[in-house]
Amino acid sequence: MAVQNLTDQTFEQETKEGLVLADLGAPWCGPCKMIAPVLDELDEETGEELKIVQLDVDSNPETARKYDVMSIPTLLFFKDGELVENAVGFRTKEELAGIAKKHG
Repeated sequence: MAVQNLTDQTFEQETKEGLVLADLGAPWCGPCKMIAPVLDELDEETGEELKIVQLDVDSNPETARKYDVMSIPTLLFFKDGELVENAVGFRTKEELAGIAKKHG
């Protein structure tokens, strides 16, 4: 499954089932660009176990405000629609996989 791009209008619907990693960032953000290939690799390795989505906070400020995003990238982990963990800044694939495993 490919990493999906979401909007304020689709965010809640797309994070309400299963284990979801939401990457909240922006196209101009250096660490956001660095984490993109990590998320692609993680997506390939986890398949259906972990859904990975991205949201551009500049174009979708409502979701960023709702989750008090102050720094990007902010990585939010949802389990059946409930926020279970968050991480701010660049994280390795191993770190993200460990968080996902903990909540999977």
